[in-house]
Amino acid sequence: MASSSYSSTPCAACKFLRRKCVAGCIFAPYFPPEEPHKFANVHKVFGASNVSKLLNEIQPHQREDAVNSLAYEAEARLKDPVYGCVGAISVLQRQVLHLQKELDATNADLFRYTNNEMPQAFSAIPETGELMDQTIPHQRSPQYGRRTSHRGASRNYDSGFPLPYAYPWNCDPSGNSPNGDGESSM
Repeated sequence: MASSSYSSTPCAACKFLRRKCVAGCIFAPYFPPEEPHKFANVHKVFGASNVSKLLNEIQPHQREDAVNSLAYEAEARLKDPVYGCVGAISVLQRQVLHLQKELDATNADLFRYTNNEMPQAFSAIPETGELMDQTIPHQRSPQYGRRTSHRGASRNYDSGFPLPYAYPWNCDPSGNSPNGDGESSM
């Protein structure tokens, strides 16, 4: 019965290669006729002969995972010929690092808020109507010692208008930066 099913509908690999799909076809279980693009991508990147050799060399229980990995890598390589999967992985790793930093900053803010550690700079608004002229100094990344910015934009929030309060995240209660040189030691 199995041989008649192979002869009536060839697998995607045999159909792509324009050959008869025999009963023992190595590609048939992993490249069904409903997914012709899967084999086409794998063939473009790795070649049918190399895939056949690979499938014959590994254990039968590992073949499905190997084909899925080859298909994923082939699709990624066609989308990004230089980096392939590595490019996608590095983008995801950068997103994780960015989100971890954002989560750490939010947790620190939440901790300060729950412990009522609001700096005195918020309560020390001048009553005479005079505004303090302060800008946010560039913050340095603790890991690399570079100035941090968002998408290449500077973190200097000086819009030309003085603000009536000090920035609590990089100033001590007197309104000065922690290390006295206008730059945070973060």
